[in-house]
Amino acid sequence: MTPRLAATDLPAADPLRHEADRLSDRLAQRLARQIGGGALPPGARLPTEQQLARVHGVSRTVVREAVHQLKSLALVVSRQGSGVFVAPTPAHQPLAFDPQVPGSVDAVVHVVEVRRVLEGEIAALAAQRATRSQVAALRRQLKAIDQAVAEGRDGVDEDLAFHRLVGEATGNPQFQLLLGFLSQYLREGMRVTRGNEARRADFMQAVQLEHRAIVQAIAARDPAAARRCALDHIQRAEQRLVEGGVMAGRRRRT
Repeated sequence: MTPRLAATDLPAADPLRHEADRLSDRLAQRLARQIGGGALPPGARLPTEQQLARVHGVSRTVVREAVHQLKSLALVVSRQGSGVFVAPTPAHQPLAFDPQVPGSVDAVVHVVEVRRVLEGEIAALAAQRATRSQVAALRRQLKAIDQAVAEGRDGVDEDLAFHRLVGEATGNPQFQLLLGFLSQYLREGMRVTRGNEARRADFMQAVQLEHRAIVQAIAARDPAAARRCALDHIQRAEQRLVEGGVMAGRRRRT
């Protein structure tokens, strides 16, 4: 039996958003997962508006808005007089993450895990390929982060720019595009992270040292050290969230 949707099931959201909007987001996500998982294959006809409303325990207005979202994502198409159908799978699909990521600490951590996998190798490639001017740009960006902190700003933009510069130093434009895409999901998480770190001088000092270690490894043309320093930086950032009480500790699976 399909569980009914309730506003209490949802992650915290902008208080200005109407409850029906949040329910429609949730329903759209549920239907999108069914489409992505094959429960609703390409060409399948969606249940009627009335049926969806009854099964999911929401109003027809909520259903209508959810289906509109699916149409905007090109997941479904309307056929005049026939209903709404799952769209054919395109040969090239745009990269997209779950839209609820910025509203959930756990979901932000999931994106950080993706970043952990990527950034170690990105730093290693940067150590192999960075030009002198790119290393100089990384060092200038470290100063920009320090300046932002000294001026009482959160330094999020400067921090994101630092990691994008590391991506540029690989010489692979695909990494630049990928990190640029991820930044929209990482920005809120980084605000939380840096806000937590700003409360303790030892946290702030640790971040500075970790950034500098990455740049030093890249400048030294040491891929193994660059990979290790980048991974260490991201893992320690997550640990600082635990120590700061922002996020519950996680048991490692064996």
